Amino acid sequence: MNRFEYVRPNTIPEAVAAASAPGAVFLAGGTNLLDLMKGGVTRPARVVDLTRIPDLGRIEPLPDGGTRIGALVRNSDLAYDAFFAKTYPAVSEALLSGASAQLRNVATTAGNLLQRTRCPYFYDIASACNKREPGSGCDAMGGETRTHAVLGWSEHCIATHPSDLSVALVALDAVVEIHGRSGRREVPLETFYRAPGDSPDRETVLEPGELVVAVRLPSAAAGFADHSRYLKVRDRTSYAFAVVSAVASLRIEGNRIAEGRLALGGVASKPWRARAAEELLHSQEPGEALFQRVANAALAEAKPTDGAAFKIELARRVIKRVLRTAMAGTPGQSPALPASVFTVVQGSLSHA
Repeated sequence: MNRFEYVRPNTIPEAVAAASAPGAVFLAGGTNLLDLMKGGVTRPARVVDLTRIPDLGRIEPLPDGGTRIGALVRNSDLAYDAFFAKTYPAVSEALLSGASAQLRNVATTAGNLLQRTRCPYFYDIASACNKREPGSGCDAMGGETRTHAVLGWSEHCIATHPSDLSVALVALDAVVEIHGRSGRREVPLETFYRAPGDSPDRETVLEPGELVVAVRLPSAAAGFADHSRYLKVRDRTSYAFAVVSAVASLRIEGNRIAEGRLALGGVASKPWRARAAEELLHSQEPGEALFQRVANAALAEAKPTDGAAFKIELARRVIKRVLRTAMAGTPGQSPALPASVFTVVQGSLSHA
């Protein structure tokens, strides 16, 4: 490991100032950053530890009916918060399907959203990777691409984003609160992430020194609580990243879907909001024919490499299944295997 400077600021302005230096990174839970440092993938000149800054670890209901999640809120604390789990069940389910219990006890909200890809070529410092070293090339192109993107990728990068939490939050129109040298600003989570284009090393809109301080869910997000589910297909039932995942959040009026939200994970360099597919759900009676049209629309622009071609049909099937489970209603308690295709959900609706 390379030598680096370690700083522990006590305020947000101090943290922003400390991180504005070249080569500086923020440290929260460290569940991703420390691995990257140990493997030589990331070699920061300065590590800015955020854990002494007060008020970044709070879950706050807002006067307008929304919810504010501090950047340092632990994944397990958020998933098991009774109010939060009841109001945003798919977000809780997504959190509980990620990593292990031990990691969820340490990992933070902002850290989860900002974690780096698990592309093996990114982690192998002997491989060419434009994310790790801009302009070096992408050895994944023409290599083993089973876990790689089928949507939104470029010839410079075909890696996928690993976060489960971000997929559920994007579907609910979450907003990111950012503090930097120029003050405070807000960015919708959907546009917070950048497509790889010709600069895949720029994964978000954050400028040097900018700090994510919170994520906010709008009041409308609570309206999907009765019919909101997350589904994750992975190589093993726990402690594995998504091959394909999907969240469906529906608002039902009578026998029709008044409004639907749909987002995918494991298929792109960022959480993928399927807006064109969502439009097909509005004011429609649910059924297999509708769900098939929605699934087809969500993957209409898919462009796979040879190794990832199977993901297109898999994603279609995941979408249809998550729509069916969302229609059936949010269960009264979290499934024993959150977000797993092997879960058999029983019990009444959480808001019945």
